[in-house]
Amino acid sequence: MKTILKTAVAAIVLTSVAITTASAETRVTYKSAKTGSSYYQMGVELAEAMKAAGDISVTIEESQGSVQNVMEVRARGGDYVFTTPPALVGLAQGGKAMFEGKGDPAFEDIRALFPIPSLTMHFVMSAGSGVTDIADLDDQTILLGKGSFGAREGEKYLGLFGVAESVEIADVELSNAVSALKNGQIDGFVTAGSYPAPNVIEAAASSSVTVLSMTDAQIAETKRTKLTIPAGTYAGQEADINTTSLPVVAFTTTKMDDDTAYALTKTYWENKAKLGETSRWWNGVNPAMLSNITSKIHPGAVRYYQEAGIDLSDAHM
Repeated sequence: MKTILKTAVAAIVLTSVAITTASAETRVTYKSAKTGSSYYQMGVELAEAMKAAGDISVTIEESQGSVQNVMEVRARGGDYVFTTPPALVGLAQGGKAMFEGKGDPAFEDIRALFPIPSLTMHFVMSAGSGVTDIADLDDQTILLGKGSFGAREGEKYLGLFGVAESVEIADVELSNAVSALKNGQIDGFVTAGSYPAPNVIEAAASSSVTVLSMTDAQIAETKRTKLTIPAGTYAGQEADINTTSLPVVAFTTTKMDDDTAYALTKTYWENKAKLGETSRWWNGVNPAMLSNITSKIHPGAVRYYQEAGIDLSDAHM
């Protein structure tokens, strides 16, 4: 009888320990992008890093886009983390553009955590085209793709720099860009993705290409954020490439408690170098990119940045 009692007590103790351990684990839902996209893959990598580093369990949710991510703030709780360009948060809080007539007090509670790799514009030209400036694309056949940010942005730049009427737009899917460039079907293609972009890596490795650099005046004309792709990022790239980008940031809301926001932010930055060993696009993120955040940062994340000696602006507080 005593043996049975001891066994029962031991089982209760083990169960209690298991419950305590499970309750100590912080669970977070991370919503970023469509399955198969680079940003969804980033979410998977981030979740694995969080799990390996501590007691934060991250569940990845597929998203249909940044606007949806912001809209879901209205119905989500304190475990919700999502990615979006900072500009969309400003539009939501102001009830402008795609958020016109859809304003909600919950948007005022959005708070930033940390930057992730930016969408980076690449104008990739065959070396044989001889083109070294975006303003010299006359008579070139360019692949823009369809429906993506890169396609829309590329079309805008062609207009800004006065070559839209003289460029032939190829009717080829972006997924076929590298083969089309190699066989001479196109002179170049436009793509937007976190650098180093896989299709640009492939193009540079398989043929001689030039990724166009933009002047400060050209970048200013686009009204986008300047980003420098360091020399050596792509095969044959001997100099830095100055281009434009659309910053992307991980956000949550004030519903998240300070300790969780602190732990997420601390774990992210302390494991970013390890993330970069898995995928090089993480190496393009640095604390200076906090300047791209135009709204408030979560108090828990602010605590980490202050401890780490990383400067924030008054607008972040």
